[in-house]
Amino acid sequence: MPAPTLPSENPVVSVASPSGHAIEFDNVRIAFDEKVVLDGISFHLAHGETKAVFGVAGSGKSTMLKLAMGLMRPDSGRIFVLGEEVTRMSEQELFELRRRVGIVFQESALFDSLRVYENVGFRLTEEGTPADEIERRVREVLRFVELERTYNMFPSELSGGMRRRVAIARAIITEPEVILYDSPTGGLDPVTSNTIVELIMKQRDVYKTSALMVTHRLQDAFTMATHQFDKATNQMVALPKGQYCEVAMSFLILRDGKVIFDGDAHQLATSRDDYIREYIS
Repeated sequence: MPAPTLPSENPVVSVASPSGHAIEFDNVRIAFDEKVVLDGISFHLAHGETKAVFGVAGSGKSTMLKLAMGLMRPDSGRIFVLGEEVTRMSEQELFELRRRVGIVFQESALFDSLRVYENVGFRLTEEGTPADEIERRVREVLRFVELERTYNMFPSELSGGMRRRVAIARAIITEPEVILYDSPTGGLDPVTSNTIVELIMKQRDVYKTSALMVTHRLQDAFTMATHQFDKATNQMVALPKGQYCEVAMSFLILRDGKVIFDGDAHQLATSRDDYIREYIS
């Protein structure tokens, strides 16, 4: 990991992205020791778009999320999140920006010693939000993920899928403009994975939140591209063959530190690239 940047007498001021995208990577490179993880990658996430990120283990998918959050600094290149250049921001500026970004880790990362409502409302508590307002918003997001009954439970009392749904509730309680998902269905059985996919789709279609979703499960992203959430029935419905969701949904594939595909479901399904055809098969 690169050494932390030391304070300067003339601190660099963050620069707004001219593109106006929710997230933009511009020729980003990072290496650990002699291993290049990301080698000059460029892509953008439009406002309201969901982009699923794929690649074999060690291809830099999770590193991308850490770079977007400012938890790591690239060796070169620029990263913009919500119009701000993350790669030039101070820790205080990053702290303010992170309030506008939600993240869901594969391991859920819940505090075992805190009850569900304390976990979900943790950031609001840290910000000094009044207790009655915290309770209202916690119950609201738990209702959204259909887990209001877990309000007073501890994480140890929950199944793996329930913990993942609580993590999503915690991520959306601040009404973020962007959500980063790190393998949200990793380690879950197919039925539970489908529940999580439906919940992510619900967030996408109801709130149009921009999302960058790292996943190992290609079928999850294809399900999201070929289904949409029906608010009337409170469930996802399959779209007619050849039709894709109204909300922008795209796919990005990494290989050897580079972006080898960035496009929609139709473009991916009809790609002539031998590696991509084998990957999606």
